[in-house]
Amino acid sequence: MPPARENLPAARLAAEYGLTVSGARPPLLEYARRLWSRRRFVLAFSRAKLTAQYSQAGLGQLWQVATPLLNAAVYYFVFGMLLRTDRGLPNGTYLPFLVTGVFVFTFTQSSVIAGVRAISGNLGLVRALHFPRAALPVSFALQQLQQLLFSMIVLFAVVMAAGSLPAPSWLLVVPVLLLQFLFNTGLSLIVARMGAGTPDLAQLMPFLLRTWMYASGVMFSIDGMLKGRPEWFIRLMQSNPAAVYMDLMRFALIDGYGASHLPPHVWTLALVWAVIFFSGGFVYFWKAEERYGRG
Repeated sequence: MPPARENLPAARLAAEYGLTVSGARPPLLEYARRLWSRRRFVLAFSRAKLTAQYSQAGLGQLWQVATPLLNAAVYYFVFGMLLRTDRGLPNGTYLPFLVTGVFVFTFTQSSVIAGVRAISGNLGLVRALHFPRAALPVSFALQQLQQLLFSMIVLFAVVMAAGSLPAPSWLLVVPVLLLQFLFNTGLSLIVARMGAGTPDLAQLMPFLLRTWMYASGVMFSIDGMLKGRPEWFIRLMQSNPAAVYMDLMRFALIDGYGASHLPPHVWTLALVWAVIFFSGGFVYFWKAEERYGRG
């Protein structure tokens, strides 16, 4: 190097030759472009995780369906038969109401539990390879979507066994799942960043999720159970995002679960929750990109 250039500051030389800091956070749009270019990795990683999840179990991937069904059976015994929380629902609809709620909430619950460990549980991969770290929580959310789609076969069977036959309203399942997937992905990105800096959050999360489940109307109709309470309080509880997606799925699948059980502007609520959490979660995760895997 000529003597005159030896005294140039390292930063100027790096800029002149297009060098950048290793692991530096790229601009937001460039980061999104890089993530999209890794979409095949995201899909393959989610499939591999889904296959490995039950590889040591005797029933294998049948546990994808058996786990939420067993939970639904326990909840039906406790809340349906002992506590009689079916108030406000048409006769014969409580079982599909409950099973739908369990399957839909489990989708969000599993996405959060997997997301909170997305970085902290894959530090070897994060430190060894250079890729947008958002690929990990996104792939875990996608894994849970694939698992739910497999389980939907059983959900449809339960709903039909209870007397709700396929109808045009069943087509609404597609936009409901899409909106919930966007919401789950954003939430997974948020807890992934939080879990990367606070590993103990993974131990706290089941308690937070259990509280959320009880407040979301998985086992009971919110408007029926809270009848007599202030209207604003009922609407607030119904606007809970988990309750919104469950109500829309129930409305789509269950005969007799009419629009009277839905909060006003429910589709707007579903869209707003999905957009806010997906976009906000993506930006929130991106802002800490250069810190993942360090320390």
